[in-house]
Amino acid sequence: MHLGVIPDGNRRWARERGIPTLMGHKRGMEAMKTVSLAAFERGVSQLTLFGFSTENWSRTSEEVKYLMALFYTLLDEGIDEFEKRGIRFKFLGSREKLPKRLIKLIDRVEARTARLLGGTLALCLNYGGQQEMADALKSMIAAGVKPEEVTPELVAEHLYAGSEIGPLDLIIRTSGEHRSSGFMLWRAAYAEYYFSPKNWPDFTTDDLDLALADFAGRQRRFGS
Repeated sequence: MHLGVIPDGNRRWARERGIPTLMGHKRGMEAMKTVSLAAFERGVSQLTLFGFSTENWSRTSEEVKYLMALFYTLLDEGIDEFEKRGIRFKFLGSREKLPKRLIKLIDRVEARTARLLGGTLALCLNYGGQQEMADALKSMIAAGVKPEEVTPELVAEHLYAGSEIGPLDLIIRTSGEHRSSGFMLWRAAYAEYYFSPKNWPDFTTDDLDLALADFAGRQRRFGS
């Protein structure tokens, strides 16, 4: 099963408590670690998290720097846990604009976990669904693909991480929002959605269980 998560509501959670919004991101990152490990324990084979979109660069420089530091810490401290649990890490997004030291760490974590088979954790950083499609087209053009050779399967091969990341089965979005925000547009073609009213820092493993149970009770038709 491939689970996608749009962890929305960190800043809202902080504002409701009258604390700095950056603390909301910190708590959100802690929830990300807890829920991610719980997802793999429950049989999820691929988990993709929407961490930072191409639109998020419009936020204040202070917030952006703080988020980049949090992602660095998440990967730097998490690599041993990834290896212990056999979890492979994959980066999805554009490396453009990302801090150089974060890019180096991403490459190191990907290389160190490349052969692990216990599950795949993908993190979307500097990611946009439309940008991914544009980059896939650029990749096909650069490879000399002819128009008559283009198929859905070929397009999928040119997405970020290619065939290493499969189609999404379920997407969870928190904070009561009901939109995709461009998350994994191609791979979400037949995904089911589950919307939680909770802000992401309040989302627990019990909430994850509710989402997975709801998904298990759905009948997927895939257009038939």
